[in-house]
Amino acid sequence: MQTNSSKTQRKLSYAKALVEATDICMERDPKVIMFGLGVNDPKRIFGTVGNLPEKYGKDRIFDVPLSENALTGIAVGAATMGYRAILTHQRLDFALLSLDQIINNAAKWHYMFAGQWKCPIVIRMIIGRGWGQGPQHSQSLQAIFAHIPGLKVVMPATPADAKGLFIASVEDSNPVIFLEHRWLHYLEGEVPDGYYSLPLGKSQISLEGNSVTLVASSYMVYESYRAAEALKKIGISAEVINLQTVSPLDLETIIKSVKKTGHLVVADTGHASFGVPAEIISRVTENCFSALKSAPVRIACPDYPAPTTFALAKHYYPRSSDIAEAVLKILGESNGFEITNNLKNIEQSLRPDVPDLKFTGPF
Repeated sequence: MQTNSSKTQRKLSYAKALVEATDICMERDPKVIMFGLGVNDPKRIFGTVGNLPEKYGKDRIFDVPLSENALTGIAVGAATMGYRAILTHQRLDFALLSLDQIINNAAKWHYMFAGQWKCPIVIRMIIGRGWGQGPQHSQSLQAIFAHIPGLKVVMPATPADAKGLFIASVEDSNPVIFLEHRWLHYLEGEVPDGYYSLPLGKSQISLEGNSVTLVASSYMVYESYRAAEALKKIGISAEVINLQTVSPLDLETIIKSVKKTGHLVVADTGHASFGVPAEIISRVTENCFSALKSAPVRIACPDYPAPTTFALAKHYYPRSSDIAEAVLKILGESNGFEITNNLKNIEQSLRPDVPDLKFTGPF
């Protein structure tokens, strides 16, 4: 694997970065195949497939019947026979029907055969809030997959993350759960041209600071960054860590930051209890408790199913204002609430269920 940040940078959307990454993988290795529900539908899975079905043909990219457990079993079989399978479930919720194949077969294959057999699968799932999709179509259950030995769980935040981590995931010899928040596909950013990959299991410091450590993944990286930029106006310097990979977890980078700042806030798209923030906070307290100057805080969704109505949804999902408010509280700042009020006013002024004014979803 390699990372090459010296390559020419172009501005691409997250979705187009995924198209480019898939194209590179398929061009480099004829054993890479892609299938799943909707890969050749008119919208091409939120624009993440592009013209690849026409370029590579139905023998390498193909739609499948609505039978999640069966198609995941096909992916496991293909992977163990030398193919590198990219499997799309569109929504994480649909993939729940295939947990038997993912957990009992794909995740255990390498271990049960003493490393002699591998199971190179990338399972793409879309997570997160959007368009009143409610309790059965907007879940962020990364903690379930991160709990399973043998699965790697990747949650890219930026278009550059998406391309580099996807290529690394396809090249990995064992199963990778690749989670895409539906609010990210239309966001743009600088992406290196040509082939490059980012190492799985390494995080990235998106913004350096020394007052508080903000750890986040996927869309919550943007919310953390917005909170950090707002807090900067009153002299609070937040360090933002983009996890990139939830499992394996880059604990070293997090601990190094916490030892510098003494304060920790972890933001996640999942539920608060038994989730990724709880695991990170637990590991930090186990490994560098004496460095903490305040109790760590987790920012996540409450422990009940996601609402469908916009009126309830705007109170359910955490945003940058919640992160900023938590920072003010643990730092004992009493004069920064104008900052959080401004963030709340911006969030409330947006159309329901959109992240910002640039967003043109759902498709």
